[in-house]
Amino acid sequence: MYGVQSLIAADEGRFHVVGTDAATGEPVERWIADGRYVDGPVRDAVELTGWTLPGFVDAHCHVGYSGGGVPTDLDGAVEQARVNLAAGVLAIRDCGSPIDTRPLVGREDLPVLVRAGRHIARPKRYIRDLGVDVEPDELVAEVRRQLEYGDGWIKIVGDWIDRTVGDLAPLWPADVIAEAIAVAHAGGARVTTHVFGEDGVAAMVEAGVDCVEHGTGLTDPVIDEMARRGVRLVPTMINIENFPSFADAATRFPVYAAHMRDLYARRFDTFAKAAEAGVVLHAGTDAGGFIEHGRIVDEVQALAGLGSGHRRTLANTSHAAREWLRVPGSDPGDPADLVVFDSDPAADLDELRRPAAVLRSGRIRAGLRSAHGHSHGPGHTHSHGPSGEHSHGHQHAPDHTHDHPHPH
Repeated sequence: MYGVQSLIAADEGRFHVVGTDAATGEPVERWIADGRYVDGPVRDAVELTGWTLPGFVDAHCHVGYSGGGVPTDLDGAVEQARVNLAAGVLAIRDCGSPIDTRPLVGREDLPVLVRAGRHIARPKRYIRDLGVDVEPDELVAEVRRQLEYGDGWIKIVGDWIDRTVGDLAPLWPADVIAEAIAVAHAGGARVTTHVFGEDGVAAMVEAGVDCVEHGTGLTDPVIDEMARRGVRLVPTMINIENFPSFADAATRFPVYAAHMRDLYARRFDTFAKAAEAGVVLHAGTDAGGFIEHGRIVDEVQALAGLGSGHRRTLANTSHAAREWLRVPGSDPGDPADLVVFDSDPAADLDELRRPAAVLRSGRIRAGLRSAHGHSHGPGHTHSHGPSGEHSHGHQHAPDHTHDHPHPH
């Protein structure tokens, strides 16, 4: 059990973090006070030891959209955010929500929320009522509206089934989408796109998008172009597992159904090629539709199965993703966002399901350890004396880069 002084220090957010960065294998020592990283030492700090990450980023999540695709109220959105936080997600890029989630932005008890506003699609060419439907000659004006509504990201649907041809097809004329993306960039926003098929992803990359969602139709030339331009990929691998059921339901459109099955069959090769070519892949669960919130570890494990190495996967889904989204890191003055594990998650990815402590803005919000007690196991919590000084050795770890079989 903690002593009284430790309880006070934990409640006030005074911590000394000593351990190893799970994404790099490098030693970590940081001090936390008043919710932020600071230059230490900090008087009477509670010591947190173990393997650390700055929390995962769910880079494709729909806060305000529940399982089965039903919009929630704001209380429901808060609960979804809390579920994600408990799973170790400390930043979310909301890739389109049917409700206004701006009241959640800036809350220190929830993950950092970076909003893309509403999806922009065409009538009858996307999920009903989820986004804003416009015709091509209205696209640029809608992008301007979303610039004011979002947090620096615009989400444009790049392809969907076209029932007149019975298959996936791009939504926008090339000149229109290029102008819309240019307008977004001029307004200081980045653009991401929903795309499944080959033609759609090629058209959107050529038009200048900054990120591709799903991307199952990537071909070698498009992959090379993405790598050259620095376009990121969020493949939403656990949601792509639904492609066979999408195909089974499309009995009126056999060409589309066959296409979806083909995209599904080569998904691992497609994404592994992208990673090998230098495209950075980030984790996104696509939670809110067919996927329940809080499944970030499933997505991280699926990405690790592509063979890039566990530490690289952990880096791309935490440190690199936060930097990409322009979320603060771990410099003095930055909010203290941190997840601590008792064992090296790069050695056993299932350890990611057992966070010992989840800190958001310097307060323990979730985890196996609590502010009222902890058994001193491999990673322990300890209170410093008045000097705030304590001596420790650092753990050094090999880079666990062994490849796992592709999940099926």
